[in-house]
Amino acid sequence: MNIQILGAHNCESQSTKYTCLLIDNVLAIDAGGLTSSLSFQEQQKLKAILLTHHHYDHIRDIPALGMNLLLNHATINIYATQSVYDALTTHLLNNDLYPNFLKRPEENPTIKFTIIRPYRVEHIEGYSILATEVNHSVPTVGYQVTSPEGKTIFYTSDTGPSLADCWKYVSPQLLIVEVTASNRYEEFAKQSGHLTPNLLKQELATFQQLKGYLPQVVAVHMSPNVEKEIEAEIAIVAKALNNSITLAREGMQLQL
Repeated sequence: MNIQILGAHNCESQSTKYTCLLIDNVLAIDAGGLTSSLSFQEQQKLKAILLTHHHYDHIRDIPALGMNLLLNHATINIYATQSVYDALTTHLLNNDLYPNFLKRPEENPTIKFTIIRPYRVEHIEGYSILATEVNHSVPTVGYQVTSPEGKTIFYTSDTGPSLADCWKYVSPQLLIVEVTASNRYEEFAKQSGHLTPNLLKQELATFQQLKGYLPQVVAVHMSPNVEKEIEAEIAIVAKALNNSITLAREGMQLQL
C-alpha cells in the first residue's frame, strides 16, 4: 500500500495544502488539496473518494474535480455520511454556486454518491473500509483502510480527545492523526475538537493500553504558524513513548 500525503495542513499557501491523502493512486481520503496536487490524467485514475466531514478544508476540491471529470467524460464515486451529502448538495453542488455534478450529465452523473454508516465494513474498490466516529465540532468519521494484502492504516481526520471508543474498533499499522495546535493552545483544541502534542500523547497511551502496541504515527492538519512548536513537542512525545511520530509534509510517500 502506497500512501501519498497530498495536503498536510489546515491552511493553504504556496507551500501548504489542505489535508488530503491518496492511496495507491486510486483512493483519496478528503479533498482539500486534491485537484491542485494531481494532473488531469491522475485525477481520471481516481476510483473513489472518502470524505470525513463537511468542513470546507476537507471538501473544497469536490466541485473542481467534478468539472474536470465532466469535461473528460469521466466519473467518480464518493462515500460519506448523510451530513456530508447534505452539506455538499446544499452549499456546493446546488446549481447556484456550482453545477450539481450529482445530476450532470443526466444519463451518467459525474459524481455518484454513496452514504455510509459508521461501524459497518464497506468493500470499496478492493479495500475494506471501516468508518468510526471521532470527536470533532461537527459529525466526523475517521477511516480504517485495509488493502487486499492486509495492510491497514487509520486516518482520524479532525478530532479532539476521548478516542478510547474509537480505538476499540481499529488496529492499524500506520496511524495518520491530526495535530492542529501546539501545547499552549490546549484549551482551544479541546473546545474546537482538535489535538495538541500533549493531548495526542494521552490518546496514544490509551491506544497502547487497549491494543498492546503502538503503530507508526504521522501527524497532519498542522497550523503552519505553530508548526515549529508542534514539531519540537512531538519529538518529546515520541521519545517518551519510544515510538515513531513524524510530521507529514506535502508530497510525502509512505509505504506499507
